Amino acid sequence: MARRRHKKRTHIGAQNGPSNAFPANSSAIRGPKTMVIRMGAGDVGSSVSQLVKDVRSMMEPGTASRLKERKSNRLRDYTTMAGPLGISHLLLFSRSSTGNTNLRLALFPRGPTLHFRVERYSLCKDVRKALRHPKGGGKDYLSPPLLVMNNFVSPEEKNQSTHSVPKHLETLSTAIFQSLFPPISPQSTPLSSIRRVLLLDRQIPKTTATTDGAEASQYVINLRHYAIATKPTGLSRGVRRINAAARTLKERASRKGMPNLGNLEDVADYILDHSAAGAGFTSGSESEMDTDAEVEVLDVNRRKVLSKQQVKEARKSEGDGQHGGTGAQKRAVKLVELGPRMTLRMTKVEEGVCGGKVMWHEYLSKSEDEIKEMERVWETRKREKAERKRVQKENVEKKRKANASSGEATREVQEDALDVNDSDDSGGWDDEVSDLEQDPK
Repeated sequence: MARRRHKKRTHIGAQNGPSNAFPANSSAIRGPKTMVIRMGAGDVGSSVSQLVKDVRSMMEPGTASRLKERKSNRLRDYTTMAGPLGISHLLLFSRSSTGNTNLRLALFPRGPTLHFRVERYSLCKDVRKALRHPKGGGKDYLSPPLLVMNNFVSPEEKNQSTHSVPKHLETLSTAIFQSLFPPISPQSTPLSSIRRVLLLDRQIPKTTATTDGAEASQYVINLRHYAIATKPTGLSRGVRRINAAARTLKERASRKGMPNLGNLEDVADYILDHSAAGAGFTSGSESEMDTDAEVEVLDVNRRKVLSKQQVKEARKSEGDGQHGGTGAQKRAVKLVELGPRMTLRMTKVEEGVCGGKVMWHEYLSKSEDEIKEMERVWETRKREKAERKRVQKENVEKKRKANASSGEATREVQEDALDVNDSDDSGGWDDEVSDLEQDPK
């Protein structure tokens, strides 16, 4: 008698993993989650759409890599779903009517929001074409990249202009970029999990002219994305290739196999004779000069950082011929660029998620009287909004009590239960400033 089939894929109790857009990774669940969005969907163009896909792969694993947008989607749709999904950061790409590509980095749910103009960018496919030996993805995207930041704290300037980025906003932007990825603990994080590097290099501040004739210092960041490639040092090219071939045969993930040693009498001829290892056995890339940085790596199974005294004792034991203590080895580290490349120029900082009081603007400046007037307007708006919410809540309660006897909730009650959406949150600043952003001169 045939055995009865038990469905395990669709029935209750099937272990199919989570059904959300995020991977089942414990570090990704505890760490920050990002959502990379293209505003306007097809209106942004094919290049910006591909840039969004490349940024999503760069932000993996803690990002919605399979997110699909529509032209009808608005910012409110994403912010509504960001809460239940546990989103902590929103990256919104858009293109203005003048053709400029813009990026908004918002910290959810209360802000602030950093506005950038993408002055230059290169896609991943362009970076791979420029490299002689590009590196594929593989398992590099299973763990978040190592964030490296440079020149984010500018020196103190005595004659700092009103358009320059204030020190507290520089600290704020640094903290926002640091919160994009989970922190790394040197005592517990294994070195094998760090496979990528995200480099953020802030350029030396440059001055530019504004509308009122003053000078403003630009806030420009260069973004680069690399993969970490390591290989053992102190071995000949022939031995390195044999080790690599044995590893690939074990993993069955490479096209290259063991070198052909049928024409040689002994394997020592291949290892010691550089001409034999170079004529027909090695590729052109392996004959290049080794310019990689060499580092000393402890055993990959160890996660405890040794003290200075322990390191000295381990080196002394190695010098005496006792090699069984540390298991340290020298490796050459090389960075292979994965892409994308971006040059970001910060134009505005505002409170809230893509809507709120402007804290700094590159092109516009206000006097002390105008700032006080703007503060007064914002306080008035907050009081009016709180009063509207209170009256709306009272009206909803009255309608619910009136319909409690019949047990039917009308559609009008459900619509009134929604939050009030204020359309004008500019606070006296131009939100787009399209003319100035097109040509600040």
